[in-house]
Amino acid sequence: MADHPLPPMVSGGLPVFGHALQFLRDPIPLIERGYRERGPVFSLQLAHRRAVVLIGPENNRFFFSETDKLLSIREGYPFFIKMFHERFYFFAEFEEYLEQRAIIMPRFQGQQMHQYVTTMTNETFALMERLGEKGTFDLIPTLGPLVMHIAAHAFLGHDFRSRLGGQFFSDFRLFSGGMEPVLPLWLPLPKLMRSQKAKRKLHKILGELIQERRRDPVDPPDFLQTLIATRFSDGRPIDDVLIINLILLLAWAGHETTAGHISWGLIDLLQHPAYLASVRDEQAEVLGDGRDLSMTDARQLQRIDWALKETERLHPVAFVLMRKAAETFTWQGFHIPQDAMVFVAPTVSHRMPEVFPDPDQYRPERFSPERDESRQPHSLIGFGGGVHRCAGVNFAYLEMKIVLSLLLQHYDFTLLDPDPPAVAGAKTKWPASPCRVQYRRRTDLPKKTRRPPSHAGEERLAEASAGRCPVAH
Repeated sequence: MADHPLPPMVSGGLPVFGHALQFLRDPIPLIERGYRERGPVFSLQLAHRRAVVLIGPENNRFFFSETDKLLSIREGYPFFIKMFHERFYFFAEFEEYLEQRAIIMPRFQGQQMHQYVTTMTNETFALMERLGEKGTFDLIPTLGPLVMHIAAHAFLGHDFRSRLGGQFFSDFRLFSGGMEPVLPLWLPLPKLMRSQKAKRKLHKILGELIQERRRDPVDPPDFLQTLIATRFSDGRPIDDVLIINLILLLAWAGHETTAGHISWGLIDLLQHPAYLASVRDEQAEVLGDGRDLSMTDARQLQRIDWALKETERLHPVAFVLMRKAAETFTWQGFHIPQDAMVFVAPTVSHRMPEVFPDPDQYRPERFSPERDESRQPHSLIGFGGGVHRCAGVNFAYLEMKIVLSLLLQHYDFTLLDPDPPAVAGAKTKWPASPCRVQYRRRTDLPKKTRRPPSHAGEERLAEASAGRCPVAH
């Protein structure tokens, strides 16, 4: 391996700090410059650490296939261990991770997914009742809580959702502030201290809810009740700490990714009125009688599905995915030293013209079955890949389709901040506030569609839990 060079270093590093300050200030232009200067494998110096950046589908394939082998996901996200737990989910040993994943995956399959349609629909109608006939709202402050409400309702039950106040959402945002990919975690940074304080509060709230459910189980069981009753393959019960962390992970992952993705999705559609018109034409064809949206309907709404994939390509909210070299190895003719950080960068990989022609253009039809420019494996990685691909990706896409379909069905929107930038710095790439839309309720809807159905939400939720909901087929 000594005969192989290290991946070439990007220009512009500073003494001592290297590229760390540039990365903290605005990482995407730095990675784009590295790709232009050095090609698909290059290095950054982040203070005392070398980071090797891999660009393109073949490098993405290697990154995901070697996770838990040459590459450690556990050591790639040390801040997540502090936020969650050192033996939790993909921070655990691989076999333990697979056991935990096996507990979660059935919650995102089969009839369970049908029942989530009711929750997503009811929460969206509740938002529309609060919005009223017309007005203005900022995307993230409005759609972020909606995503959190859907997660709380779906994963923790309606009893918890009914008690959910703004404080829980605020605490969760502080908890999410514990993400710190560059600076040492022992630094007394205010955001890290706030994250740990919020973590203790959330553990207390969720721990009390779990104890309530153990004393007084709900019947039929919902997501949380099923999780409490589930056992590992060897018969061991799941302890409360693991349940709490699983719930926090699902809520965190759904909120961080989905809140940004759905906001960018609406922005993209409003910036491209011709394609938005085609989405509405398909809606009218599928939902022409104004009936409530079902899972069957959601599957038929293909054009919004293509639009959401194009948004994932253009605006991946996770600007890098990270691992750490578990040992020294050679890749693409380069020497990768043990303990180097290894990144893939969806934002750059998604805009390679040899993979996605005219990569800066918004063209959702590139994901139509006859074209599908993402059929090359690992070309679209906004939700990760390999065995660690986001477990809730199907939930997230279903949620975004339903929320956007209902909002577009009931309102006309105007984007007041027409070209919003992404949030600055090494942060989740949401659209930066203010990113406002003006809305007005449409008057050309079928009568049934104009009727806000959320007044019947309690009855519909009970029917869904019993498998009898007219929305959940």
